[in-house]
Amino acid sequence: MSDKPTIVLVHGAFADASGWGGVITRLQAQGFPVYAPANPLRGIATDAAYVRSFLSTIEGPVVLVGHSYGGAVITNAAVGADNVRALVYVAAFALAEGESVADALALGGDPVDLGPVFVVRPFPGAGEGNADGYINPAVFSQAFCQDLPEDVAAVMAASQRPAALAGLSEPSGTPAWKTVPSWYLVGVQDHLIPAAAARAMAARAGATTVEVDSSHVAMISHPDETTALILAAVDATA
Repeated sequence: MSDKPTIVLVHGAFADASGWGGVITRLQAQGFPVYAPANPLRGIATDAAYVRSFLSTIEGPVVLVGHSYGGAVITNAAVGADNVRALVYVAAFALAEGESVADALALGGDPVDLGPVFVVRPFPGAGEGNADGYINPAVFSQAFCQDLPEDVAAVMAASQRPAALAGLSEPSGTPAWKTVPSWYLVGVQDHLIPAAAARAMAARAGATTVEVDSSHVAMISHPDETTALILAAVDATA
């Protein structure tokens, strides 16, 4: 077994695990075992239970990393996962107890109205008021990843994974950041999570924070800075 911690990377909504590719390559080059499991995107409690079960199969310490909605998932998944040594939020939702993703968007005082951005499609068994939410491909680049090449953004828009809308209003449970050391990367040019909201979440979590001139997908456009923050968490909790 490696003497290095395992890095587990959790993607957010409207994306898949391939967005971690540049970070995975850099971490593997330094000998770290890395996993980027598929986030079900069905709701905070459901997704957190899945990730927690995944963590239970890993021997040794884990540094748990989340992007965007994946931050809400790791905030809950790490509760009761005794092998998690650090949480790293990459332009992510570090929610408080009882807070939803929609609530957190208003923390900066200028909430993002996601209504015009969404395309909504029903799915079997969704239940009243629930459906799958996608980002409209016509605005995907500007809303999600304006610092990536247009052809890359177009592929991401076409291949995006939807999130159940109910998950965006689901209240979070007790946050793991109350007991687990945390790090946070703020994307200053993030068009989904306003920088002011990100700073507020990072501050109340007591997170070690860095800022980069990035869109919402800092792990893709700034993989070096993202990897460096993960390594800082590794070093601090070794």
